[in-house]
Amino acid sequence: MQSAGIQGEILMAQLSSRESPFQGGLYVITYGCQMNEYDSDKMASLLQKTYGLELVQDPEEADVVLMNTCSVREKAQEKVFSELGRWSKWKAEKPNRVIGVGGCVASQEGEVIRQRAPSVDVIFGPQTLHRLPAMIDEALRRRGDDSIKKKRAVIDISFPEIEKFDNLPEPEVNGVSAMVSVMEGCSKYCTFCVVPYTRGEEVSRPFVDVLQEIQSLATQGVREVNLLGQNVNAYRGVMPDGEIADLAVLIHAVRAIEGIDRIRFTTSHPNEMTQSLIDCYAEVPELVSHLHLPIQSGSDRVLAMMKRNHMALEYKATIRKIRKIRPHLSLSGDFIIGFPGETCDDFKETLKLVEDLNFDRSFSFIFSPRPGTPAASLPDDETMEKKKRRLYALQELLNKQTQAISEGLIGSVQRILVERLSRNSFTEVAGRTECNRVVNFTGSPELIGQFVEVKITEALNNSLRGTLVATPEAARFAQQGETQFHALA
Repeated sequence: MQSAGIQGEILMAQLSSRESPFQGGLYVITYGCQMNEYDSDKMASLLQKTYGLELVQDPEEADVVLMNTCSVREKAQEKVFSELGRWSKWKAEKPNRVIGVGGCVASQEGEVIRQRAPSVDVIFGPQTLHRLPAMIDEALRRRGDDSIKKKRAVIDISFPEIEKFDNLPEPEVNGVSAMVSVMEGCSKYCTFCVVPYTRGEEVSRPFVDVLQEIQSLATQGVREVNLLGQNVNAYRGVMPDGEIADLAVLIHAVRAIEGIDRIRFTTSHPNEMTQSLIDCYAEVPELVSHLHLPIQSGSDRVLAMMKRNHMALEYKATIRKIRKIRPHLSLSGDFIIGFPGETCDDFKETLKLVEDLNFDRSFSFIFSPRPGTPAASLPDDETMEKKKRRLYALQELLNKQTQAISEGLIGSVQRILVERLSRNSFTEVAGRTECNRVVNFTGSPELIGQFVEVKITEALNNSLRGTLVATPEAARFAQQGETQFHALA
């Protein structure tokens, strides 16, 4: 019997060998988290291989336009229908255009989209994006079938779990840093969160499958991987011997892949920060000194109402354990302000936690009730004006901490992975520090893909500037270039 992966390869070969029904390009717009960015890349690669579609920057030039959606907050969901209103006008001008809506809003509101936006052809969830070519084919078939009087959108928002990863194309490199999804979904069921209902419960990819993808990326020049999941530190992948690998085991295995010299992971849950994972900060130098660990509130009372199943003290203890190993750990988090029942004293506890732990580049939002979640029905007597004042106070504190951290880097020498040319200059290149800061500095394009040492000279609002002081990998890259030259000769 053929494995799902082999079946996927056969399917891709069959799809890519046929004539494309499209002449124009592909446009994809992405809302939301890094998981959505990862999924959008996979959608694009899948449709490029299937139909020969090339990505375009202008949706009006595209034959296929896709929206990958997020439903974590109400405003993100409102954007979907606003954007679809514009797309409907474009389709009126070009009726053969295919419009698709995927992601979490599609998963949660698929039937509503089909009713409110008749111009949409395909509606798919995060777990069914691999079925996109078949769905588009069906949409095109319905257009040509006169017996189908009402051309309704093709919809698939089911949860086929790991099938998605077995049927996606091989990873393709767009740079020297890559995201790798290692698990999907969430089983925590926090009272405010819609993710378990839109992406399903936690499902981990098999251990070997993840390593094979990263090995493929490494052979294509990737130096840094970011392991992704809704709760990535809940990863529990089956190994060939039947044993279960947690994220700590996976990180050690990724470290051993030749060429991978920097490892990140996001997003995590405080309850899954096991001792073995904390020990990775002592045992794996490739693991960056940066951690995104959402807490949402500094109040134990609010955390209990959110069903976070941990206390603020436990969160602080975890961070202090890691900082004992990595004193310069950069910490970022997520905060929800104005959760139903939050008092002034609860908010003060959040401010105190932020002051104690010194957060960097964090995300904070006013509570947005999501339909179908327990928190949506909780009584909420606080005024929006007061919630906005609290949010402003928190963001002022977070911004001060971020700026202080940036200014504290001035004069230090940082190890930078050079990723690209600078956006504002042809004579500069850009890369990231371990703490995820973008640094621009004068340098040659030949540095892209190398780890270099840069002295930080200036802290700007959204980036740093620096001066190149050392290129420790220069000889190695020169040797690789010479080897490639001789191979070509």
